[in-house]
Amino acid sequence: MPWWSVAIIVFGVNFVLWASVGLARLLEETWATKTLRGRLRRLGLRRGPSMTVQDVAVLIPAHNEELVIEASIAAIAALVPRGNVHVVSDGSTDRTAELARQTGVNVIETRTNVGKAGALEEAIERFGLVQRFRAVLLLDADTTIEPGYFDAALPHFDDPQVVAVAGAVRTHWHGRALSMVGKILVCHRERIYAISQRLLKFGQTWRFTNATHIVPGFASMYRTAVLPQIEMNPPGLVIEDFNMTFEIYQKRLGKVAFSLGAVAVTQDPDNLRDYVRQIKRWGLGLWQTVRRHPPRCNLFSAMLTVLLLELLTSSMFFLLLPLLVVVLALPAVYPDALLWPGIATAHDAVAAHMTLQVLLLAVTGADLALTCVVALIERRLRFLLLWIFFPLLRVLDAAIALYAFPRAWLSSTGRWTSPARRAVGMRPTFSDQMTVSAAVRASSTE
Repeated sequence: MPWWSVAIIVFGVNFVLWASVGLARLLEETWATKTLRGRLRRLGLRRGPSMTVQDVAVLIPAHNEELVIEASIAAIAALVPRGNVHVVSDGSTDRTAELARQTGVNVIETRTNVGKAGALEEAIERFGLVQRFRAVLLLDADTTIEPGYFDAALPHFDDPQVVAVAGAVRTHWHGRALSMVGKILVCHRERIYAISQRLLKFGQTWRFTNATHIVPGFASMYRTAVLPQIEMNPPGLVIEDFNMTFEIYQKRLGKVAFSLGAVAVTQDPDNLRDYVRQIKRWGLGLWQTVRRHPPRCNLFSAMLTVLLLELLTSSMFFLLLPLLVVVLALPAVYPDALLWPGIATAHDAVAAHMTLQVLLLAVTGADLALTCVVALIERRLRFLLLWIFFPLLRVLDAAIALYAFPRAWLSSTGRWTSPARRAVGMRPTFSDQMTVSAAVRASSTE
C-alpha cells in the first residue's frame, strides 16, 4: 500500500471534496462581493441587512452553570437589548437562575431536569418567541458571542431560503489555568474546529451545494417561522442540534448558512473524563439522529452517507493503528518475536501491504501537515509544540466513535450534565455593559 493511500485515509476523501467546494465558494463570493459593492457605489447606495439585533431573541438553556452564566449574559447583553435575552434554567440545583435574574434578563425554570431540547422547547413556548421575534439565537451558557457575530450572520437571512445560520466556534483559552492534559485536550479540540470549519462546513454551506450535517447548538440562529415545523425534542435523542439540522433538510424547510466571521467562544473540556463523556454524547447523538431519519434521494443523504462511511473506516483504521505499529516494529526491535505463535503470520500479512516507515510517514506526516496549516491560520505556536499528542487523541476519538455506533440504537432520556466549568476572570462592570449596549442599539437604528 503506497503512502499516499494511507494519507488519504488520514485526511479523508470527504474533507478533500468539501475543501475543493469551499475554494470554489471563496472565489465565487469574492467576485460577487466586489461586483455588488461596485454597483452600490455607482448608485450611491449602502446595503445593510433587513434583519437587525432588535429582531433577534437570545435563548440560553442552562443547567448548573453558576460559574459562567453571568459572563455569558454580560457578553450578549452588550450586543442585543437585555429584553431580548431569555434564560431557561433546566432543573438547576445551584444559583444559575438567581444569578441570571440579577442581570435583568428574562428567566424561567423548568420543574424538573427535562434535558436541553426539552428546555428549549418549553422556553420557546412560554416566552412566545415565535410570535415576538423574527429569529432566535440558541446560545450555550458557557459561550460568549464576539462583537462581529451579528454583522456576519444577519445578512444571510436576506436570502429567504436561509432558515438557519451556523456560528463559528473558537475555544476559550484566556484565564484558564490548564494542566498539561488540559492544554493537549483543548488544543486538539481547537485544531478540529479550525480544520472542520474551513475544510468541511464552509464548502457544505455554499448556496449551490447546501448540505451540512450539523448546525451547532452552542451559538446558532434560526428563523422563528421555521421552528414550529421542527420537532425539537423527539424521544430517544441525547442532543438536539443534529436532529434540528436533519429536520431542515429532510423536510425541505430551507438552507443553512455559515460564516467564519460569526464567531462565538466556548469552554471545551479540560480533563479526560469530561472530554470522553462529551465525545460519547456527540457520537450517540449523531447515530441516534441517523436512525431516526432514514436516507432519501437528495444531496443531504448522499453527503451524509459519504461522511458516515468515512467516519467508520477512518475510526477502524486509527483503532487498529497501535496494533499495526506493534506488529511491524516488534520484529525489528526483537527479532525472536517472530518465533512467538501468530506473530510471524500477522507480521507477514501486514508487511505485504505496508511498511512501518510508510505507515508512520503517512499518519504523522499528514497529521503534522494539518497541524502546520492550523498553526499558520490561528498564528499560535502551541499547535506545533503539542502535535505529537494529536494522533494519540485521534485513536481515542476513533474508539469512542465505534463505541457509540451500536449504543445509538438504545434509548436515552437526553438529560444532561454540564462538564466542569471555570469562572471567567475578566468580567465587564454593569455600567460598562449598559454603555456598550446603548451604543449598539443606537447604531442598529441608524
